[in-house]
Amino acid sequence: MLFTTAQFVLLFLPLTLVGFFLAGRYSRTAAAAWLFFASVVFYGYWMPAFTWLLLFSIGTNFFVGLRIARGLGKATWPGAKFWLVLGIVFNLSLLAYFKYANFFVDNLNVALGTEWNLGRVILPIGISFYSFTQIAFLVDTYRAKVHEAKLLHYGLFVTYFPHLIAGPVLHHAQMMPQFGNAAIYRFDGANFAAGLAIFALGLLKKVVLADGVAPYADAIFHPVDGGLSPYRLEAWMGMLAYTLQLYFDFSGYSDMAIGLSWMFNVRLPYNFDSPYRASSISDFWRRWHISLSNFLRDYLYIALGGNRYGSVRRYANLATTMVLGGLWHGASWAFVIWGALHGVYLMVNHLFRAVCGQALCERLGRSRAFSLLSWALTMLAVMVAWIFFRAETLPGALRMLHGLIGSNPVDGVYPLLWNAGLQPLAGGLWCTALALLAFLAPNSNRVGEAIHQRVRQAAFIRGAVGSLAAAVVLLMVVVNAARDSVSAFIYFNF
Repeated sequence: MLFTTAQFVLLFLPLTLVGFFLAGRYSRTAAAAWLFFASVVFYGYWMPAFTWLLLFSIGTNFFVGLRIARGLGKATWPGAKFWLVLGIVFNLSLLAYFKYANFFVDNLNVALGTEWNLGRVILPIGISFYSFTQIAFLVDTYRAKVHEAKLLHYGLFVTYFPHLIAGPVLHHAQMMPQFGNAAIYRFDGANFAAGLAIFALGLLKKVVLADGVAPYADAIFHPVDGGLSPYRLEAWMGMLAYTLQLYFDFSGYSDMAIGLSWMFNVRLPYNFDSPYRASSISDFWRRWHISLSNFLRDYLYIALGGNRYGSVRRYANLATTMVLGGLWHGASWAFVIWGALHGVYLMVNHLFRAVCGQALCERLGRSRAFSLLSWALTMLAVMVAWIFFRAETLPGALRMLHGLIGSNPVDGVYPLLWNAGLQPLAGGLWCTALALLAFLAPNSNRVGEAIHQRVRQAAFIRGAVGSLAAAVVLLMVVVNAARDSVSAFIYFNF
């Protein structure tokens, strides 16, 4: 079920909210159970057959987590470490089969000239997110950071519908204590109004901005993947259009997840923080998909040794982490290359800072010209890498790269755009307008906090904000329903 559809906005969300707060008047357990049930229904609406897989994963991980907790500090076997390894293997095995089995067999067939066939293994939606979420839970349990042992709260922590499909990747400490707080089960008008406003903002980003510029990206990437070569303007426009589509698509989802949670009096961590304003690639990864970046840092990079064993090992750990992060996004060599590129970017960034030294880096950082140059290089590097993220084939990605330095037609006709019924001028205006919004518009996290503060000041402000937000939400639902097809969020594919 998509946040942008009438089924979600007019049926699922109102029923879930009413049921949650009505049950909360009498029993916190009943309210949590209702929200858990609604979240499972939300997941099952999309892929009913894999609901049992989700529930099986939750039950198994909760059981393993209990075994880890009971084995801590005890000289028994099997001990806590055994159960931790078993739990991680369980989660990675599910992920490996459903996400990477076809990729592995296809590449093995190419390498060995065989014709093995598993059939097409269908990828359960959200499996990457709920697998990583539960791996983090097991590791934190082993580190004695988990103090919650209620199956209902754990199940709700994993399935909570605003984050289940496309993140953020949550830690138990960010969510499970909230479900034990009596205050979240009582309706709060200020939280609801502010949450509805941020949900409306995210909905507008997705339906109007991301989906509005998407045709210009699709018009270039689809035929290029099919074997055609783009002219220079087409290649740059396709790259820029996808760069901005992905930004507003993921930013919109992140805002909607935050807003929905506020309606339930729940706080999700911010997962998106104006990444296209980053002045370095390290800064970019502190702003883009923040929860995934933190997971890769805390549970992979540091586990590999981080920067504790010298510069060479540090760079190798960075490269390994980013390659695996790329592979997490999808089972293709294009994602591996995307991750490897970011690994190289990070190594160059850290090497530059090491060569310059802290004093010189601070002095350069105060220079506007250097800051502008750093931002431009960072954005160019990010956009080039997005080509591999978007392209469905490696030859297509290489044709796009070649097109960036290619020529333009002498007759002024751009066939890829022409065949899609699109005009270069309109595409240029879309990209310019969205780029200005991405670089100059107020950060939506700060906007949300400001709205939240204002709606607590007076009831009439709360009512005005809630009414305006509701009108925007209904308008966006109508606009979305009027289209020929409804587009899913890009991160639903991962």
